[in-house]
Amino acid sequence: MLSLKMLTLLLLLHMQLSMAFPVPAEPPEEKNTKIVQNYLEKFYQLPRTQFKSERKNSASVVVEKLKVMQLFFGLNATGKPDAETLEIMQKPRCGVPDGGGFMVTPGNPKWKHMNVTYRIRNYPSDLAKAEVEKAIKKAFKVWSRVSPLSFTKISERKADIEISFLVRDHGDNSPFDGPNGILAHAFQPGPGIGGDAHFDAEEKWTNTYENYNLFLVAAHEFGHSLGLAHSSDPGALMYPTYAYRDPNTYLLSQDDINGIQAIYGSSSDPIQPTGPSTPIACDPRLAFDAITTLRGEIFFFKDKYFWRRHPQLRIVRLNFISLFWPSLSNGIQAAYEDYDRDMIFLFKGRRYWAVSGYTIQQGYPRDISNYGFPRSVQAIDAAVSYSGKTYFFVNDQFWRYDNQRQFMEPGYPKSIASTFQGIQSRVDAVFHQDHFFLFFSGPIYYAFNLNARRVTRIDRSNKWLNCR
Repeated sequence: MLSLKMLTLLLLLHMQLSMAFPVPAEPPEEKNTKIVQNYLEKFYQLPRTQFKSERKNSASVVVEKLKVMQLFFGLNATGKPDAETLEIMQKPRCGVPDGGGFMVTPGNPKWKHMNVTYRIRNYPSDLAKAEVEKAIKKAFKVWSRVSPLSFTKISERKADIEISFLVRDHGDNSPFDGPNGILAHAFQPGPGIGGDAHFDAEEKWTNTYENYNLFLVAAHEFGHSLGLAHSSDPGALMYPTYAYRDPNTYLLSQDDINGIQAIYGSSSDPIQPTGPSTPIACDPRLAFDAITTLRGEIFFFKDKYFWRRHPQLRIVRLNFISLFWPSLSNGIQAAYEDYDRDMIFLFKGRRYWAVSGYTIQQGYPRDISNYGFPRSVQAIDAAVSYSGKTYFFVNDQFWRYDNQRQFMEPGYPKSIASTFQGIQSRVDAVFHQDHFFLFFSGPIYYAFNLNARRVTRIDRSNKWLNCR
């Protein structure tokens, strides 16, 4: 029989061994399976009891649901949980299931009256009451500006749209999941809970680009409260995943306007409001504002968006500029990568920003006079860095800047056409790859061979976005 002293020693040894050899982490495959299962159950009506049994039988239901999800988000519909699919599944988003197109909720529910009331039942702990009310009022105005609807805040009786900040399971069969998952959800117009909007009180709500901007999320949810489903247009407010955009300059996309007007009719404004349209990659008229490489990837800028192309996988994704650089202006006009400093430089008008990875450096924006440009140059059309020199293109001329000595070389500007024979049009964007400068002008690009000193290939710009 073991003594008490021996038992104590054995227990201590067991504890030490447990600490030295921790329980193995969950295998990545099992973790990914759970992510897929959870996502498809919540947003694509995958039956909860079906996943395990179907997985043993070729996983046909899961594969089909996964393909529907991938088509909605503009991914390759492989039915496999690849890296792009898993990335989308882990983004913060709205808790309402997905549809497609600009869509009204099935059954076309709508308010029968145009003056819709709302009440704020409680407030989050991390945003002042006045700021919450300001954000909510502004979010409703987004919709009233483009439709015949008006919104009135009340505080006594039940409102059409009741707004609450709630946690976890809150009694509506749509529990929240804590920070950074499902941000909010709302119900279609109707009696009882119809029209109500619920926000996860465990999120950090702000009126800035940090964490989650309440105005942006509220404006999205009120779209559901008015009868809209999710849109597959990544530039639409009703797109399901969260992306920051500057509230001070925010305008509904044309997709959102089309959706709300399909339900309630046009605005009473004699001049009908219009909104920006999301650029389409394979539009034959597509022209880029700026292009730069960044650590092997290529970024194609257009308006408030950029396409990000992976060099080996050739995957192309559309993103908001503000998603990566919330404080940056829209409409970047020129960009280049300085390989030696591992930085990119972005230009708009006479201002420019230095970015390391995805972090804007302190002390920016600065004026382009730092490069030695005269006041007569009000904007850069395109820029590219190569072999210790940076080339800046303005109208039909270009300057050359010495990166090492940090000064504009004498004898510039020079004519673009005389140095880069075959480049006759104004340059919209340019980047360097292998022994080529790739010049983009409107919907066409020119491959200028730096060794042969001539254009050796001309093709459509959108081929870089995998368009046939």
